[in-house]
Amino acid sequence: MITPFLSLVGAGPGDPELITLKAINVIRQADVVLYDALVHPALLDYAPPQAVRQFVGKRCGSHSLPQEEINRLIVTMARQYGHVVRLKGGDPFIFGRATEEIMVARQHHIGVAVIPGISSVTAVPASQMIPLTSRGLAESFWVTTGTTRSGRLSDDIELAARSSATVVILMGMHHLGDILQIFIRQGKQHTPAAIIQEGTTPQANIVTGTVADIQARAQAAAIGPPAIIIIGEVVPSLSRKHP
Repeated sequence: MITPFLSLVGAGPGDPELITLKAINVIRQADVVLYDALVHPALLDYAPPQAVRQFVGKRCGSHSLPQEEINRLIVTMARQYGHVVRLKGGDPFIFGRATEEIMVARQHHIGVAVIPGISSVTAVPASQMIPLTSRGLAESFWVTTGTTRSGRLSDDIELAARSSATVVILMGMHHLGDILQIFIRQGKQHTPAAIIQEGTTPQANIVTGTVADIQARAQAAAIGPPAIIIIGEVVPSLSRKHP
């Protein structure tokens, strides 16, 4: 007898070793794995050989499937096969639209579990020795998306730019120029900044500079999404590469 169930599983920031033991154990029990673009392919090997594997990823605003279709797929697959693992990059609750998927599952009387993951918010800076908080430099940090659901720049960036906190911006590369102008208007053109592309993976690439010059440095290094932007006094101290 099939028992529909949904597990929202955090796959970590990119490095396939940065996944929790609990997440691996849940994937091993999957009947279906619905996975996103930033999920390392090696993680799919943990699923049973007979499990259905289906890509439903989204990247840079280009959707393989609309969210509404993913929601329908969760319900259909759970009823047909049983245990659906929704494998999401990072942590399911950090810009992962997990709440919508939970609501849909509950509306259809499908049980749900959430297995937290290591988020790129903290792991990617740490992998490049950038602490988001550091005594004497930053007492807190902001995390915001650079692009809202409608595709426009988030208003929260204006608020973040006014603070003394480290600011971490995900999905912001398409609005990089506008983001930096907001910080410049707050008098922060000399504030250290970093952009890290494909963090925690062998393809990782980082540029550091200031708010005033980081865009030119990123362009020269051909840095593009997926990447995170970090702005704050914590950036330069340990992240500089030495000969």
